[in-house]
Amino acid sequence: MTASDRQSHWQTVYLTKGEQQVSWSQADPQPSLRLIESVAPGRAASIIDIGGGASRLIDALLTSGFHDLTVLDLSEAALASARERIGAAGAVVRWVADDATVWQPPQAFDIWHDRAAFHFLVAESDRAAYLERLHRGVKAGGHAVIGTFALDGPEKCSGLPVQRYDPATLSRIVGPAFELIAHEAHRHVTPWGATQSFQFSVLRRT
Repeated sequence: MTASDRQSHWQTVYLTKGEQQVSWSQADPQPSLRLIESVAPGRAASIIDIGGGASRLIDALLTSGFHDLTVLDLSEAALASARERIGAAGAVVRWVADDATVWQPPQAFDIWHDRAAFHFLVAESDRAAYLERLHRGVKAGGHAVIGTFALDGPEKCSGLPVQRYDPATLSRIVGPAFELIAHEAHRHVTPWGATQSFQFSVLRRT
């Protein structure tokens, strides 16, 4: 799938479905928020949320006192939904409509967060492009918090195939520039009551 195809797919999803009609919806963005707070050097930490879309993580980060925030997503509609929901408090957030495999990081961040974006990259070339940006986009001593479907998680999401991971495999793919320092399993319950198995890994940039 090309970057253009991905953008078209996700724009259509967010234009045609409400928050309670997508499986990844979370009223309480855990364990993402807790893991970010566990490695943040302070409330001034620079944080980017990859594939953040209309997620409520950015609301929670703002409420927790973080203010150097960037959200990157393929869908303008998803970002517009989040901006409208958050209102004036979202003025400090940088909203970026782009594909993580072609976007150029303008800086290195303290924390790179990705819940359920990387696992959609099933082509090796797309994964390599993403990882090249991850390596440039995290400061030395900074952290990546990456959540993907676990090995017993769904094989598809939103009609698209996914690549499932365990922490060891994800760490090996990310490479030796990052050290796996923590991981946990997570059972996500969709708005309609189905359960999905995720793994969350915390990796430190060496």
